[in-house]
Amino acid sequence: MATNRLRHSTSPYLRQHADNPVHWHEWNDEALTEARDRDVPILLSVGYAACHWCHVMAHESFEDDATAAVMNENFVCIKVDREERPDLDAVYMNATVAATGQGGWPMTCFLTADGAPFYCGTYYPKVARGGMPSFTDLLNAITETWRTRRDDVARAAGAVVEELQRSSGGLPPGTRSVDAPLLDLAAAAVAADEDRAHGGFGGAPKFPPSALLEGLLRSHERSGSADTLAVVERTADAMARGGIHDRLAGGFARYSVDAAWVVPHFEKMLYDNALLLRVYAHLARITGRGASRRVAEDTAGFLLRDLGTAEGCFASALDADTAGVEGLTYVWTPAQLNEVLGPDDGAWAARLYEVTDAGTFEDGASVLQLRSDPDHAERAERVRARLYEARRSRPQPGRDGKAVTVWNAFAVTALAEAGAAFGRMDWIEAAATCARRLLDTHIVDGRLRRASLGGVVGVPVGVLEDHGALVTALLALYQATGDATWIGPARALADIALDRFADPQRPGSWFDTADDAETLVARPRDPIDGATPSGAALITEALLTLSAVVEDGGRYRDAADAALATAAVLLERAPRSAGHWLAVAEAAVRGPIQVAVVGGGELLEVARREAPGGSLVVGGEPGSSPLFADRPLVDGAPAAYVCRGFVCDRPVTSAADLLEALAVS
Repeated sequence: MATNRLRHSTSPYLRQHADNPVHWHEWNDEALTEARDRDVPILLSVGYAACHWCHVMAHESFEDDATAAVMNENFVCIKVDREERPDLDAVYMNATVAATGQGGWPMTCFLTADGAPFYCGTYYPKVARGGMPSFTDLLNAITETWRTRRDDVARAAGAVVEELQRSSGGLPPGTRSVDAPLLDLAAAAVAADEDRAHGGFGGAPKFPPSALLEGLLRSHERSGSADTLAVVERTADAMARGGIHDRLAGGFARYSVDAAWVVPHFEKMLYDNALLLRVYAHLARITGRGASRRVAEDTAGFLLRDLGTAEGCFASALDADTAGVEGLTYVWTPAQLNEVLGPDDGAWAARLYEVTDAGTFEDGASVLQLRSDPDHAERAERVRARLYEARRSRPQPGRDGKAVTVWNAFAVTALAEAGAAFGRMDWIEAAATCARRLLDTHIVDGRLRRASLGGVVGVPVGVLEDHGALVTALLALYQATGDATWIGPARALADIALDRFADPQRPGSWFDTADDAETLVARPRDPIDGATPSGAALITEALLTLSAVVEDGGRYRDAADAALATAAVLLERAPRSAGHWLAVAEAAVRGPIQVAVVGGGELLEVARREAPGGSLVVGGEPGSSPLFADRPLVDGAPAAYVCRGFVCDRPVTSAADLLEALAVS
C-alpha cells in the first residue's frame, strides 16, 4: 500500500511534508520504477524549507485530502529539496525557464518515467486566479493528455531533453585575454548598471549582489578607481540601512521586494550572510570605516548565535514565515514600540527606525530601517537591546537545520578571513570547528557529501560548488592559523574535482556533477554566477589559491588559467553574471600575491590589513610548510616574503617596506 515516505529524510524540507496525505517519494530508482510499472507520469515538486510560496502551495493543495487523492491516483509524486539536490533542481529549472520564460519555487514539473520533462511550471493555486489554472484542473488536464495523447507527450519530452542537452554544452569560445584591460572593462560595465537612486543593480525584487561587490572591491584595489569603490559603498550602505538588514539581531534577509531595500522577503539564508560578511569585512579593511565593520560584526554574530548547530556547523536558513504569517517576528507598529519602550523612547525609536502609522508592510506594520545615524549612540543601543529582547518573546521562525557543505564553507572562509583581519580569534576557532566537522562527517569513503542533519550525513554526493568552496575554506584557515595540516585535505578535494568534474573534451570547462554521479536527462553545467558563485568560479578560486601554497602547484595553476580563459566571454559580454569570476580574475592578474611572513608580529598584522583581496597571506616559522621552505628570518628578525605568481621580491623586515612592496601594481 502506497504511503508517504519522507518521515526519515535528512532534509527538513521533506520532513515538513511527511504528514501530507500525498504519497510522496524521495527521488530514487524506486520512484522511477513505480512510474514505469504503473504507467503514470511523475509529478515532481521542488522547493526548500524557507520558501514562502512553497508553504502556501503545501497548505492549499498538498495538505488537502481531495487534491492528494487526485495526485496519488494519477501520478507518482516526488518531493525534492533543491538545496540537497542542486543537480535535479538545475536540470528541471532550466526546463521550466525554457518552457515558461521564468523560474522559481515551488517548481512543479511533470515527467515521463525516465525523467524527461514534458510540462513545467511553478506555483499553482487551489482555485484558478490571475490567469493561472487551479492545481486540480492542471492535474486533470495532464492526466487526460497522458492517457489520450501520449505521442504529443513523447514529442514534447524529446524536444525539452534535446534543448537541455544543447544548453548544457558550456560557454562559447572567447577571444579576449584575461588581463587588466578586460577587468577594467567588466568593472566599468557593472558600474554603469548601478541603481544610483537606491544602490544595487536592477529593479525589484532586488537581491544582495555579494559576488559583484567582492569583484568590484578587488578591482578597486588593483586600479585605484574611486568610482568603483563608490559603487560598492553606495550599495553596501543602502543595504545596511534598509529593511533587508535586521536592525536588532544582525544579518540580512534573502532579498528586498522593492527597489529601495525597504521590505524584505524575510527568510534569512546562510549563504547570503556568509558572503556578505566577507564583503563587509573586506570593505572595512580597505576603507577603515567603522560602519562597515559594525555590519560585519553583527553579521558574524547572527551566524554564530542564530545559525550555529550543536555539531559546530551552521544551519541553512531561517523561515520567511512565523506561524504561517510572513514577517510576524520582525515588524513593528508605533503602539508596539511604545508598549516595550514607553512613550518617550517609543516615539524616538519610531522616528529613528521609520516606523509610521501607515506602515511599510502589511496591516500598518513597519520593517525597521536606519536611514540616518542616531544623535545619541548610547540611547540607540539601549533601545535596540530592549527591542531585541522583546522580539525574542514573540513566536520565532522555523529553522532549516541541515548543514550544506558549500554554504558552511562560505561561512568558514568569511569567519577565517574576517577573524584574521579584525583579530577575532573566536571567529577563527568557530571556523576551524566547522571545517573539522565537515571533514569528519561529510567525507564518506573518500568522497564529499552534500549535507547533513543533526550530524547524520545525507545520501546525495557533493557537487562542484561543494568541492570548490571547501578547498578555499580550508586554505583560508591555513592562512588564518598558519596550521599546514589544512593543506592536505584541501589538495585531496581539489584532485577529486580535477579528476571527476573537469570536462576532458573541453579544457577549462567544468560539469557541476561528477562523472560517476547519477545519470540525469542532461548533465548540469552552469558557469554563470547567480545568488551564489558558480561551481566553476569557486573551483577556479580554489585551484588558484592552492597553486600558490604547494611546491608542485603547476597542475592547479594551469587548470585555473584554462577556466579563466573560458570565462573571459562572460567578463566581456555579461559581467553582471560574472561577479565571482571577476574577483578570481583580479587575484590571478595580480599574481596572485603571496605574502609569507616568517616570525609573525607587526609584519603579519600589516599584511593581513593591507594585502588586497585574493592574496595569500600566511604567518609561520622557517620550514613549517612548503611556503616557508628556504625562507629564514633575516638577521634574526621577522621578515615578509612577497611574491607575485612566479616572481618574488627581496624579503623585507619593516612595515614601511612591506607597504611599499604591496603597493606595486
